[in-house]
Amino acid sequence: MTQKDYDEIFTKLLELFPNPDTELNFETPFQLLVAVMLSAQTTDRQVNVVTDKLFLKVKNPNNVLNMTEEEFTKQVSSVNYYKMKAKHIRETAKKLIELAAEKNSKLTKNEKECFDKYWYYLPESIEWLTQLPWVGEKTAKVILYVRYHHDIIAVDTHIHRVANRLWIVKTKEPLETSKEIEKAVPKKWKRIAHHSLILFGRYYCTAKKPQCENCVLKDFCRNPQI
Repeated sequence: MTQKDYDEIFTKLLELFPNPDTELNFETPFQLLVAVMLSAQTTDRQVNVVTDKLFLKVKNPNNVLNMTEEEFTKQVSSVNYYKMKAKHIRETAKKLIELAAEKNSKLTKNEKECFDKYWYYLPESIEWLTQLPWVGEKTAKVILYVRYHHDIIAVDTHIHRVANRLWIVKTKEPLETSKEIEKAVPKKWKRIAHHSLILFGRYYCTAKKPQCENCVLKDFCRNPQI
């Protein structure tokens, strides 16, 4: 795929989604982390239903630990794998409090700004983020992309599907896509690639009934269903 192809693809995606952004609702960094952790195998829409009430009580790690385990688990019971997610969110809250207590002098500029404003911080590296319970590479990349504005592409099932249909990558598994898409997408488009591809996969290039007939990117598709 040429630079011109990428320019055309992402220009058309920007026409569809002028301001591509996460559809998860949050205000604080910890709320972002919780929302992303809850979103595994669950739609953003359902996560927002849960967090609309949950985030009235939970804004920082202490708020989670001030609730009983039973109370917090009940608050998130309508998402998939809620018991495991509740357990890991509580463990992550403890870990973030421990990191904050250390007040490490080696904090990055972004971590320090987060700490100064909220008294805790989310690590600004995949290596550190993935040491938190239930935080895999995809979740870590979302945090780096949304919170710290890294030019990085977190791959979910939507991006895996769309990237393969558009010939951006030729892969079998999302983890493989995660590696290949970082090399494939030009730097100039990485700032908008993540959410524009997700939104395109969520509302146009869907898994079961893609809107191929009227698709603005059908000329790039390897398997148009027309």
